[in-house]
Amino acid sequence: MSTVSTSTTSTSASSNTALQQAAQSIISGSTGNSSMDVSSLVSALVNAKTASQTAALTSQQTSDNTKLSAIGTLKSALGALQASLTNLTNGKTLASYTATASGSGITATAGVGAVAGSYSISVSQIAQAQTLSSGAYDATKTLGTGTLQVALGSQSMSINIDSTNNTLSGIASAINSASNNPGVTATIVTGTDGAHLVLRSSSTGASNTISVSTSNVQNDAGLSGLGVSSSPALTSGALSSTQALGTGTMNVSIGGKSMSLTIDSTNNTLSGIAAAINGASGNPRVTAKVVTTSGGSQLVLTSSNGGTDPVTVSMSGVQNDQGLSSLGDMATTSSVTSSGTPAWTQTQSAQDALFTVDGTEVSSSSNSSTTAIAGVTLNLTAAALGSTSSSGTSTGNAQTLTVASDTTSQATAINNFVSLYNTMVTTMGTLTSFDSTQAAGSQGGPLLGDSMLNTVRSTLAGIISGGVMSGNSTINLSAIGITLNADGSLTTDTTALNTALTSPSKVAALFNSTTGIAAKLNNSITNFTQTGGLIDTETAAINKDLTNITTQQSALSTYMAQLTNQYQAQFTALNTLMATMNNNSQYLTQLFGGTNSAGAMATNKS
Repeated sequence: MSTVSTSTTSTSASSNTALQQAAQSIISGSTGNSSMDVSSLVSALVNAKTASQTAALTSQQTSDNTKLSAIGTLKSALGALQASLTNLTNGKTLASYTATASGSGITATAGVGAVAGSYSISVSQIAQAQTLSSGAYDATKTLGTGTLQVALGSQSMSINIDSTNNTLSGIASAINSASNNPGVTATIVTGTDGAHLVLRSSSTGASNTISVSTSNVQNDAGLSGLGVSSSPALTSGALSSTQALGTGTMNVSIGGKSMSLTIDSTNNTLSGIAAAINGASGNPRVTAKVVTTSGGSQLVLTSSNGGTDPVTVSMSGVQNDQGLSSLGDMATTSSVTSSGTPAWTQTQSAQDALFTVDGTEVSSSSNSSTTAIAGVTLNLTAAALGSTSSSGTSTGNAQTLTVASDTTSQATAINNFVSLYNTMVTTMGTLTSFDSTQAAGSQGGPLLGDSMLNTVRSTLAGIISGGVMSGNSTINLSAIGITLNADGSLTTDTTALNTALTSPSKVAALFNSTTGIAAKLNNSITNFTQTGGLIDTETAAINKDLTNITTQQSALSTYMAQLTNQYQAQFTALNTLMATMNNNSQYLTQLFGGTNSAGAMATNKS
């Protein structure tokens, strides 16, 4: 009200000055000293008649816009506070955990479902993708025409090989550009012996093996030699080919079928065991062979029908163990068989990751396992095969994974909530402030006395002070080190909060997802800010008032234009009349004489 009054007083003073100037213009015109300034006179009269209305509308418009801006500031503070509540109501942050490995090669993240504790992990093999290299070819030689089928695991594609792509590089390009490629990339590697077609799987795991077959080959000049089959293989560690490994029982399984073999002094070498497997009447289609490497001999077991089902082996009743029990821990990799010459070479086998968690054996087709430990994702690298502790002490393959409550993230979420709640309290205080030292009209905040803001403030403050029922008692924020101050703000005792987080039952009760403080605040803010809510209703009312003001201003402008035209016509006519009267006065003076002169008629008499 004081703003409108001040503005109106100022406008009245200006109008009075303009009217005085207009009156002087009329007097000057009537005495013949000068003509009236019609334009200034009309402007002064119109302004004098409409100034108070114009000032009142402008003042109300400014007040409304100031309120809208203030409401926008309030909504911004409420929105920021509400965003901070997400981490306190989503059931994740306050139940978050950290997962830390004691050695190298293992990283982990803990999510929903994780349980605090320590887990012993030993990694014996990491997952890897298969790589095959063909025999050497002349890079520019045409190999014939036909159909090339490339498979990865159970997925395959067919490629037509014709005169446009029947060189080794043409075949590689055709594989890479195929729209239905199952995940095999092809490159050409040129060595001293010639060009090699190298195929790589894009996926790790023992079941993701690469196979190539040819059909309808014409003018064969090496195309049929590109055939190769791969299958999962169970491979032992390096052993002596002639060593008696001990006695016991071997159970061999594949695809849901199994057989048991007695290992005794007649068959307890690697070659004897391979022969026993291949000759068993109950063989579930498993083929065994002994492969000699630079490190020794290995027992390799594969599917007899080229299937992708992995072979598993377990040992029991082992006596005089000289390596027999190790056959129960064979690694799942892959084996290849070339269908022609030059033969393919497996430069990297397809294999699963193998590790134990607290003694339980686990296999994973990738180096990221989400199922071994509930709620924990394990990520493995080759460094885990020879781990060291953080202090540099060797621990072999075993290391400890510690899953613990993530109190740092939890404290951050709570402190962020407190900070943004305090920002909201400060914002409301500014918007409703009163400063008697300021000039009249500028003493109160834009929302001083506003019922909407008072309702929002009292509702949220009530939630903060009211606490949460837990059983038969009420838990307040003070239970976790957060104090409610007299001005409505919050203060956090960091030590008390950290202590509460180490035994989080009170924290869980205060911030439960249904009746917790954060949940109640979130629901209230949503109710206030949603369409049709308290804030929206006040905003709509102010906008409606602004629309009415605009309508009144338009009507006032029309009235001022009409009044201007009316006054313009009237005073123009008056000005013309006074000019005519002035001319007549001059004529009569000339004819009859004036105060200091004789007129023409007097002169004629003499």
